[in-house]
Amino acid sequence: MVAHRNIYRGSALAVMGVALLSTTPTFAQETEDDESIVVTAQRNNQSQVSRTGSLGALGEKDAMDTPFSVKSYNAALILNQQPQTLGQVLENDPSIRTSAAFGTPAELFVVRGFNLASDDIAYNGMYGLTPRQLVAPELYDQVQVLNGSNAFLNGAAPGGSGLGGGINLVSKRATDKEISRVTLNYAGTRHFGGAVDVGRRFGTDGEFGVRVNGAIRGGEVAVDDEYRNAKVFGIALDWNSDRARLTVDLAYQRLFVRGLRHKVAISTVIPRVPRGDVNYSQQWQTYEQRDIFGIVGFEYDLADNAEFYASFGARDGMEEGVSLNAVLVTDPVLGTATGNNAQFTPRTDNNEAGQVGFRIRGNSGSISHELNIGGSLSWQVNRNAYQRYGAYVTNIYNPVQVPRPPENAVRGGDLDDPFPVARTRYHSLYVSDTLGFADDRLLLTAGLRYQQIEDRRYAYNQTGAIPPGGLTSRYKAGVTTPVIGLVAKPNERISLYANRIEGLVKGDVAPIDPAIINSGEVFDPYKTTQYEIGGKVIIGGINASIAAYQTKRPNAYSRNISPLPTTGPTRIFVVEGEQRNRGIELAIDGEVAKGLRIISGAAINDAKLTKNANIALDGKKAVGVPDYTLNANVEWDVVPSLTLTGRVIHTGPQMVNQLNTLELKSWTRFDVGARFVTVLGDNPITFRANVDNVFNKRYWAAAFTSFPAFDASLLQGLPRTLKLSVTADF
Repeated sequence: MVAHRNIYRGSALAVMGVALLSTTPTFAQETEDDESIVVTAQRNNQSQVSRTGSLGALGEKDAMDTPFSVKSYNAALILNQQPQTLGQVLENDPSIRTSAAFGTPAELFVVRGFNLASDDIAYNGMYGLTPRQLVAPELYDQVQVLNGSNAFLNGAAPGGSGLGGGINLVSKRATDKEISRVTLNYAGTRHFGGAVDVGRRFGTDGEFGVRVNGAIRGGEVAVDDEYRNAKVFGIALDWNSDRARLTVDLAYQRLFVRGLRHKVAISTVIPRVPRGDVNYSQQWQTYEQRDIFGIVGFEYDLADNAEFYASFGARDGMEEGVSLNAVLVTDPVLGTATGNNAQFTPRTDNNEAGQVGFRIRGNSGSISHELNIGGSLSWQVNRNAYQRYGAYVTNIYNPVQVPRPPENAVRGGDLDDPFPVARTRYHSLYVSDTLGFADDRLLLTAGLRYQQIEDRRYAYNQTGAIPPGGLTSRYKAGVTTPVIGLVAKPNERISLYANRIEGLVKGDVAPIDPAIINSGEVFDPYKTTQYEIGGKVIIGGINASIAAYQTKRPNAYSRNISPLPTTGPTRIFVVEGEQRNRGIELAIDGEVAKGLRIISGAAINDAKLTKNANIALDGKKAVGVPDYTLNANVEWDVVPSLTLTGRVIHTGPQMVNQLNTLELKSWTRFDVGARFVTVLGDNPITFRANVDNVFNKRYWAAAFTSFPAFDASLLQGLPRTLKLSVTADF
């Protein structure tokens, strides 16, 4: 038998949180000084979106100067909306929808119709360092979103996703203004927490900076009997001189989830949606994740127009738990379902990443240049094992708790001391030049990145003459990914752009499953090509942008073997044909009138399968890609101390299976909230109340390409969720 460690974690903040939230303080009558404090506090809560972001090899750029679509969601938005996961931050983006990855509580993002795995979220511009499954957003100052392919800008994402866009998390850092902030919060039915954020600068000219922040929260969320606990801590140090800048970022994150509500696998019928808070998970299904990660960065001005930069980062990660990918509905009318292939999975990851480069600016006659030269490296080692269990029966409408089934014969690796099952190495060199004409009103960027991908796979168990841990496959491939982009700025408030850029991912790996005849086969890396045109405009306090794009990628999926064998594996994993995505995106944010702010937009995506060997798939829509998405987030300052908020999220229909015989209906969710600022002494106190899914809408939020044993999987949307918080700034 496998010995499972008891990894239950509790929260000690519940009593303190209830005491504070249920106490009504008595404030002195406001003075003019109090009113100015309130106004200042509200302004600090308003800067929630900026049109800047990291473009990797090109550095930090303003969106108006780049031939790409980029924006950032800031710490004010995170503080105001009280998200518990990165996906809840990105609910504000009309071009992104959040679904779920395999088995564990990992989030999976759909950007321009392509998956972006949580493994491939960048941290301060580098891959492999962010916690792999769930990301607690309290540690970060910005969540930067780059829509579109980005193999030149950031290099290939080592997790094998990100063809439709990238996400970069930026550490909080000490600012010129002192920060001393304490927040207590509540969410769901019994989920309490608190956070501390302190920032200071020291030295004669403030050359030294320290930012320390952390959060603890835990308890049952809005889904029945789903318990979550999070502990995060981060420290950011920086030093600035006339020419040199040094940064050190260190972070710790520990998450625990018990009773995670699974996806629902189906065959030929989409069942009606269960009650919003029902949980068809088992209480013996748990997951724990612990990550320690950090980055050291250095910049030096070689001259007024030349800069050298280098950074190195590492992550040590641990995961453990008993998970299930989905319950399979066997009777869509009654809701009877079976849990197949639950498994215990101990895992550790050891990742390192580094980059170095030069940026040089100059002029040749009337033409300006910004030259970028550099390279990056990434090493990743995954140690993994698994033990599967027998099936059990439950019901998605009336769930039942059952004992954990006995272990079955399907296991892999060393459960007590997992050995490496995968090693990946990424090396790249890049060069680019941005030429400016007509006083930089016309900017032309051209560049190349050469990338070498090396992937090694090792046997979980004895495979013929190969012992456990022995090398089963290896490939090394070198690929060059170019970029060309053009920006035309008729004036400082209008920017028109076009780009041709490629995406690159390592080859798919056939899922490890006895039903797959080529289980574990590694396919060669492949590229995508994106063409995009767009425009950006600033009108008063409003930023608006529009983009039209087309991207193609090879299509990977599992299908039945033909003719179907009577015994043994029945499916094969193949990479054939293409998925072609065409779309239009519109995004608007800013202050439309005094005291009235919006974050809104829409996206249309036509994602189809083409050039398939199976002609039955040709012209079919891609699974899990909504036809269109709409977002509108509004804030209204009724009076200086009171702000009302509202948000609507609408997702169009999406296909559930590859043959397009099943389709999810469109759904709409409404969120409301309020924020009130007052003064205690000389300190602003902010009270927040938000209700997500205020009408408790039942809906299937997303569809998935299938796990090999199933035809399709669905993710249920969250029920009505109340969130309360109080923040004191000292």
